[in-house]
Amino acid sequence: MQYQQLGNTGVFVSRLCLGAMTFGGSEGLFQVIGGLPQPEVDLLVNTSLDAGINFIDTANVYASGESEVMTGKALGTRRKDVVIATKVRGRMGAGANEIGLSRLHIMQSVEDSLKRLGTDYIDLYQIHGFDSLSPFEETLGALTDLVRHGKVRYIGCSNLAAWQVMKSLGVSAQGHLEKFVTLQAYYSLAGRELEREIVPMLLDQNMGLLVWSPLAGGFLSGKFTRDGEVDKEARRSKFSFPQVALPKAYDMIEVLQAVAVRKEATVAKVALAWLLHQPAVTSVIIGAKKESQLRDNLGAVDLQLDAEDLKQIDDVSKLTPEYPGWMLAMQNQDRRPGTVRDWARFAPPAAE
Repeated sequence: MQYQQLGNTGVFVSRLCLGAMTFGGSEGLFQVIGGLPQPEVDLLVNTSLDAGINFIDTANVYASGESEVMTGKALGTRRKDVVIATKVRGRMGAGANEIGLSRLHIMQSVEDSLKRLGTDYIDLYQIHGFDSLSPFEETLGALTDLVRHGKVRYIGCSNLAAWQVMKSLGVSAQGHLEKFVTLQAYYSLAGRELEREIVPMLLDQNMGLLVWSPLAGGFLSGKFTRDGEVDKEARRSKFSFPQVALPKAYDMIEVLQAVAVRKEATVAKVALAWLLHQPAVTSVIIGAKKESQLRDNLGAVDLQLDAEDLKQIDDVSKLTPEYPGWMLAMQNQDRRPGTVRDWARFAPPAAE
């Protein structure tokens, strides 16, 4: 296993993080996503820890708290060896204040999560999204108190826009409050929008990036091709999330298949390895329902993609240039002495 610093902290986490979204869930969405019972959760957790993973991500809303309970039980005496990340924001009941990022909801939610996880502290406590009704001053003030009281070690955010993260950092600096050290966000070959604004911001601010749904909800697992679905029982067959743009995504699958053949690896392993080659990525969250799937994903840390592999994958998946990105790139071409601007790139296409 490989390890990397968690943002600008002195903590090291494994490049692969075990996602606990498949833990529990006896009905509805979470039954489709996972529905795993405790014995299978124990197997996945112990397999991960034995492979060197020291990072587990869950959330209070996963299976209405069951995921946290099962995670805590599976860890048992090994809790001290693991960096536990969980989240707050989602609705946890029918009450008017059982949702959001108010001080009231955060303070109640952290106590509930601590109890479910069976621990005295949470290593990384993340807001699960933006709350338009709770100002950052209130949210960050509450999170800072949790850190100072020893119930939380570090704080992070998830699913925020770049401007929202920067605003939060400004509030933290001005108010001498704890700042978010990580962003958890969707990033995959089939969803590279993060690269427009968020990735440059994270690199500039030295924040960690934790990737959720690295296989685009299973689309990049190799089970879906232009010819149809290989596995009708795959989660994505029942819950098509996150969205992918077809047919471009099928073009990506075909390139991944070719690389996988050359590397004697699976399509899923290649897709995960590509993410691990991206400089902004701290840790990739892998969720599994089967031990065989987990073991295959674990092998991504040892899969080295060469320059030609990366170029082929990038060429088929890269974003279409948008303003102001293309303007910034053009203006920066001749910024250094001895360089010139390539105006030929902007010449109209030749007539056929």
